[in-house]
Amino acid sequence: MLRRLLRAVLVGPEAPQLRRFFLVGALAAGFQTALLGTLVEWGRIQYLLAAVVSIEITIILQYGVNNHWTFHASRHHGWREYARGLLRTNVVRGTAIPIQVGVLYALVSTAAIPYLIANGVGIVVSGIYRYVLDSRWTWQ
Repeated sequence: MLRRLLRAVLVGPEAPQLRRFFLVGALAAGFQTALLGTLVEWGRIQYLLAAVVSIEITIILQYGVNNHWTFHASRHHGWREYARGLLRTNVVRGTAIPIQVGVLYALVSTAAIPYLIANGVGIVVSGIYRYVLDSRWTWQ
């Protein structure tokens, strides 16, 4: 599976789109992690609640960038189409929140991994799921 994914990123028909999606995701992961750390350390918000808040803010930002750049060929134009796409990506990514937060909680509580590192693992685990659903449903 990993070999197939790497081949798709390098030479497959969806390679440019997949690379853009991963780049946007990597930048968003950095933003989300920084926001999570800020909410926990400075805002004194419990890390699981802060994770959900930082994920949702990142979902909205990622949708805008992905709509404009990653999926530009099937981009959503106009208020109604944009709002419908934002709702769809929230459904897709919203269903990934339990995956990401579950991984975060499991790693922090059972393996004593620091929450920011565990969050990164959760992002990676839920990332493939999000790409498949976003590319097949949100920007169909």
